[in-house]
Amino acid sequence: MTEQADDVPASPCNLVCTMDPVSGLCLGCYRTIGEIAGWSSADTAEKRAILARIAERERAAT
Repeated sequence: MTEQADDVPASPCNLVCTMDPVSGLCLGCYRTIGEIAGWSSADTAEKRAILARIAERERAAT
């Protein structure tokens, strides 16, 4: 079974691509460099897991 494009999460990139040297996270999307580099090859489940981690990081930052 193939994934439909509607089911695949969109990239959280918002074009504010600056890495924080202390946290190791992008200041725009809260992803690690590994998550950014691996996004295009990640399956839907992994993308959803990354998005969940991003949400946790955003909550912790505020």
